[in-house]
Formats: sequence, structure tokens, C-alpha cells
Amino acid sequence: MNINFNLISKEDILTILPLLRKANTTTPKDILKARVLEMAAYPNYECIGVFDDDKLIGICGLWYSTRHYIGKSVEPDHVIVDENYRGNNIGKQLFKWVYDYTKSKGYEAVELNTYTTNRKSHKFYYNEGFEIYGFHFLKIIRDEKSFF
Repeated sequence: MNINFNLISKEDILTILPLLRKANTTTPKDILKARVLEMAAYPNYECIGVFDDDKLIGICGLWYSTRHYIGKSVEPDHVIVDENYRGNNIGKQLFKWVYDYTKSKGYEAVELNTYTTNRKSHKFYYNEGFEIYGFHFLKIIRDEKSFF
């Protein structure tokens, strides 16, 4: 394995869709594509690609903001490593890269959400030194109340 980490350009952002579909199986493909394109257009979003040589094997979106309670923070989102590559410390390497990269940009904290049923991610984040400080609540206000 020759693992490397690189920003995915806005022009190449749709290359993340096959991996993203593994974590998001409920959103219709056309809606997911439109959302990813819109996310990539925001100035406070970047996407990191994890590559084995030139093969995309992992992704991690980064959302940047300033919060009154912690300062400049980054939120990793849709963190996915291809199941064939799990167990090789790629997640640990990815997060070290994220910490170093975002700290070099002047960010002070990392905060994230993870699904309550994703127990493997909970263990990973605990081992990374994350602590639970609250709950993430969601209310759908569009007419279509399905979660997608």
C-alpha cells in the first residue's frame, strides 16, 4: 500500500459519490449528487481524499467555522474508508493528517457527529481523544419528512 492524502478539487468532487453511497444508501442518487455539488461550492468546505497510489479509498469532508464556545473549529464529516482497507490504521493516519493540516491553517478544535448506531466509530473517536459534550438533534421541516 502507498497511502497518501490530498484535497479533492471542486472539479473532481463527484469522484467521492461511490464511497459516499456506501454510508448514505437512502438519499436518491440525483439529490445526493446535487447536494455534493452545492457543498463543494461553499467556501467553508473541503474534502480530503485518501488514496492508495491513485485509487480513492477514503474520504473526509471538512467544515470550517468559528464557534463562540471553542473558537475556530473544523468538523470532519462523511468519514469513510473502503471496507477492504479497514484495520490498517488508515483512519488514524487520516485524522493525524487532518489535525496537522487544520492546525496549520489556524484552527483550534475538532468537533464531529457520528450516528448513534455506529459503535465502531465511537470507539475510534474515543481512542482519538474525543469526548461527548452534547447531543445532535435533527428536525426535518420540508414537506417530505423522510430522512434522506
